[in-house]
Amino acid sequence: MCSHSFYGYRFLLALTSNFPFKTGCMNTNTKKLYIKTWGCQMNEYDSRRMADVLAPLGYTAVDTPDNADMVILNTCHIREKATEKVFSDLGRIKTNKEEKAARGEKMLVAVAGCVAQAEGEFIAKRAPFVDMVFGPQTYHLLPEMVAKAVGQRVINTEFTTESKFDNLPAENGATGASAFLSIQEGCDKFCTFCVVPYTRGAEYSRDVAGIVAEAKRMADMGTKDITLLGQNVNAWHGPNGETLGDLLYILNDIAGIEQLRYMTSHPRDMHDRLYDAHRDLPKVMPYLHLPVQSGSDAVLKAMNRKHTAAEFIDTVARLKSVRPDIAFSSDFIVGFPGETEAQFEETLALIHTIGFAASYSFKYSSRPGTPAAQMGGLVREEVKTERLARLQELLKIQHTQFNTNCIGQTLNVLFDGKGNKDGQLYGRTPYNQAIHAQASERMLGQVVPVNITGANAIALTGIVATSESVLAA
Repeated sequence: MCSHSFYGYRFLLALTSNFPFKTGCMNTNTKKLYIKTWGCQMNEYDSRRMADVLAPLGYTAVDTPDNADMVILNTCHIREKATEKVFSDLGRIKTNKEEKAARGEKMLVAVAGCVAQAEGEFIAKRAPFVDMVFGPQTYHLLPEMVAKAVGQRVINTEFTTESKFDNLPAENGATGASAFLSIQEGCDKFCTFCVVPYTRGAEYSRDVAGIVAEAKRMADMGTKDITLLGQNVNAWHGPNGETLGDLLYILNDIAGIEQLRYMTSHPRDMHDRLYDAHRDLPKVMPYLHLPVQSGSDAVLKAMNRKHTAAEFIDTVARLKSVRPDIAFSSDFIVGFPGETEAQFEETLALIHTIGFAASYSFKYSSRPGTPAAQMGGLVREEVKTERLARLQELLKIQHTQFNTNCIGQTLNVLFDGKGNKDGQLYGRTPYNQAIHAQASERMLGQVVPVNITGANAIALTGIVATSESVLAA
């Protein structure tokens, strides 16, 4: 995934979340673990697996850091001022740690993820109370790091992707009706605005057997919808030349899995077998997050995206030809260095041409160490703000129209949570739209046909089309 695209396709996804995972323990001396996660779905997955790795040491996840025995901040380096946000949280956690120390108790504090990878030494120097700093490729080594941290500080920012995947434990708890499965890490694309190659390392593909085994475990625990994750997920390849398309055919045959998705894709890595999977496999959802970033060839070249606007449009057209009901979301960066008004208008034209069901859009902001940070021709902040407003207004119109067009249709909805009102469930459609419907709790974790009755730019409402008696049967 490249830069802002790494936020994935869930519309209005919260940028921070806490993970109160329920995990089993081999150690009866229970300790409290608090993990705070910023950013992308890959980080969400990593946080869950950190909880799995620590479970045999007796750690059970909690939803507050106040009296935790270990606190992990799993960070993201994509957004502006990411480091400052980490230190803001560390200031509050320092107080918690000092309060525990006054009672003769110990709290381990760790900073993980991409900020840790990029700025580990700086974090260690500025926050001497932090016990561990480690990058996203090393969390499988947490038991060793915890043992060492009892007597010394631990900083580990090695790129050890292969051993990470080889040494992860099995999932310790239910993953939910909808879950992520990491299959690929790193990026070799080197877009000029993006820090991912420097924080996640080179592209590495997880082995087929490990992916299939984890998918089967997830299915056994009740997962029905799996989203395959990777920085450039469609660059995944197996040891015998298997492609992501081949992997989808394999996963399609796993009993219990009803829906398959993948993210985030790079337009250059679409391939014939992947088009075939969209054509042949009904479990592959008719929705794809495909970042374009800009509609201007000049800007795309400056970004080092290695594709043109026309090539992107052709990719979308081919996908529509094999799966006519497919819909798209994308990422857009406004105000990239040197972007002219005419080039921005080319982006608006591309949006008009394709039409998007959802999207993520941002003003360009510099990332230290990236080539774009050294470019001239910076666009004034007020110009970026005005362009972003125009772009988002157009996208909002398209999002609303797409959702409105669903009214009167019957869509299969995976209910995976309770709604805000009594008797209401929350779920996702095949197009990843949020939807609320009056439904029995017995439908939680099930894929249910729902008649769509209402819509706005961000969500749908509906009425369950299947009777409970049919469901029970």
